[in-house]
Amino acid sequence: MSALQFLADGFLVALQWHNLVFAFIGVLIGTAVGVLPGIGPMSGVALLMPVTASLTSGLPPESAAASALILLAGVYYGAMYGGSTTSILLNTPGESSSVVTTLDGYQMAKQGRAGAALSIAAIGSFVAGLVALIALVFLADPLSDLALKFGPAEYFSLMLLGLCAVSGLGGKSMTKALIMTVMGLLLATIGMDTVSGVARFTYDIPDLYQGLEFLTIAVGLFALGEVFKTILEDDQSTKEIIKVGRVLPTKQDLKESAGPITRGSLLGFFIGVLPGAGATLASFFSYIFEKKLSKDPSRFGKGAIAGVAAPESANNAASGGAMIPLLTLGIPGSGTTAILMGALLMYNVQPGPLLFSDHPQIAWGLIASMFIGNVMLLILNMPLVKVFAKIIETPSHFLIPLIIAISVFGVYAVQISTFDLIVLVICGVAGYFLTKNDFPLAPLVLGLVLGPMIENNMRRALTTSNGDFSIFLTKPLSAAFLVCAILWLIIPILLKRRGKQVIISEEA
Repeated sequence: MSALQFLADGFLVALQWHNLVFAFIGVLIGTAVGVLPGIGPMSGVALLMPVTASLTSGLPPESAAASALILLAGVYYGAMYGGSTTSILLNTPGESSSVVTTLDGYQMAKQGRAGAALSIAAIGSFVAGLVALIALVFLADPLSDLALKFGPAEYFSLMLLGLCAVSGLGGKSMTKALIMTVMGLLLATIGMDTVSGVARFTYDIPDLYQGLEFLTIAVGLFALGEVFKTILEDDQSTKEIIKVGRVLPTKQDLKESAGPITRGSLLGFFIGVLPGAGATLASFFSYIFEKKLSKDPSRFGKGAIAGVAAPESANNAASGGAMIPLLTLGIPGSGTTAILMGALLMYNVQPGPLLFSDHPQIAWGLIASMFIGNVMLLILNMPLVKVFAKIIETPSHFLIPLIIAISVFGVYAVQISTFDLIVLVICGVAGYFLTKNDFPLAPLVLGLVLGPMIENNMRRALTTSNGDFSIFLTKPLSAAFLVCAILWLIIPILLKRRGKQVIISEEA
């Protein structure tokens, strides 16, 4: 098959010694970038872009572009893996797509299963990378055609489906989950309106014109919220529970996570293909999906290994999927792929339909390097699981200053703004009180992620239809998503009326 022949040629490029060095440097820096909250893959790739120019200066133009892309892509998917480490050990999401991992990963760590959670995250990331590579090779062309069919109406309906599905992330009460979703959507409206340029809910505070930084709120709610809980409640029992225990996953762990890893990888890849959807959305959707499929959804949020395996696989697969619209259409699907596109243009390489025919060395070399990089990540991180897992045994009076330092440094590094630090503390206090009163945090975070996308796509769709709302029903894909969203809300209500217990709203 021609695709396999091209891939073999790509491996010849990726296995050159200097490209192996670049891939290793990329995944190593990427892991560090993921562990530190606030830096994230986007900032990491942007910071390294100028460095690649000097590192590849002695190479021919085509080889220099391939080597630079291999290093930058390594940072991208390395960061996707690294973000899980602090999510699991410290309840501090390293970057936005790792927010979902905190829900079960941190609970597993508190139960003495930190090693198993970290190992499954590493294995899931590797499998997802493998799935993304195979899918990239065979599906690049047909999927790029499908992605082109997604207009603003389809995106709007898909995001709406995501919000309706958010009840699956709820706590004891679906009402509380919906309240938190609306709160997330309201927070997402703060800032300059991208269409009209009008300032909304900014109260003449210049720092609010850009809106609230997503990671600031996520780190505040999850990490600082946990810090306040430890300080104010000083629960002695948790100190006894937190032991590292077994490092490698048991056969039962592997059996329980095999399905979620496979489903998360596939779902993550397909969501990654959609421009604008990204790894954060993929990790949320895969978590909701696994919870829906589970025979015992009440385990989620209490340390279910599927709650780590699925989102970790999804966010890594999404980073592979995001390469398709970038390479085949020249459309960056996320902020990080936009920077990667800038790197391609910097080397006079135009991404798009002609990339595979004009620059096969770069395109296929990059795809092959993603497989090699994922093998490196597995080899690099599995031995370190024991080292990482020891962090959880650190006494809380040492650990709390560390969490605060990582959170403050990470949040400040995003925009170099003291205002963000004030927001961080406010979110930390809010996170503590909301959790104490059984208000789930995940729906708020998802509302914050989806809010701007829903608004922008709705307005774009209405602009094309001259304000006619029927556009959302006349487009078949859009109508299908809306029907699913309505059913998602109606079915639990009907089941409740019949006297059946609705498990999705009974999670502790």
